[in-house]
Amino acid sequence: MSAHPFAAVLQRLTRIRGVLAGLIVDARDGVIVDAIVPVGLRAEVVAALVASLVRKARQSARSAHAGRLEFLQLDAEQGCVCAVATEEVVLVAVADPRTNLALLRVELLSARAAVGA
Repeated sequence: MSAHPFAAVLQRLTRIRGVLAGLIVDARDGVIVDAIVPVGLRAEVVAALVASLVRKARQSARSAHAGRLEFLQLDAEQGCVCAVATEEVVLVAVADPRTNLALLRVELLSARAAVGA
């Protein structure tokens, strides 16, 4: 599915050991803009739900007077979903438990800067 402007960002993310998928999602409607995903991953569902989580997390941060949402990490039994966002897009990584999450965090934050914080 990967095409032009986000291809390099997605390739950098998915080259990290343990990262199973990388998605660029429209922040408003949760539609996939670009993605590198394995067969079997329900990318459209992940995209829509993560965009919704980011919107709710932003709302929560504002309500708590905590400032701008920097990084969202959802830990689960079989891995995690991490996300960063600009006003227009959400960058999402789906990772297994062996992933170096510190490296993934740095790459996601760097990717956000590259696509326009």
